[in-house]
Amino acid sequence: MRVDKWMSATNVVKRRTVATDMLKSGVVLVNDIKVKASKNVAIGDKITIEYLKGAKSYEVLQIPTTKTIPKSKKDEYVKEL
Repeated sequence: MRVDKWMSATNVVKRRTVATDMLKSGVVLVNDIKVKASKNVAIGDKITIEYLKGAKSYEVLQIPTTKTIPKSKKDEYVKEL
């Protein structure tokens, strides 16, 4: 799954367009490498988002099979580091 789709499907960001803009700005890193929106994520990847107030890191636990997941099941798909 593409990193921008994963970010929106797992509710890390609210909309896919926001995820795409973040990737274009270069504030999203996958395994400490700046990537484009088309980069595929795999289980075990570490995704870091550099916000103005500090960075947040997430670990990919599962790849969603649907467009979005319920917020109550977010812990099954992503772990905040």
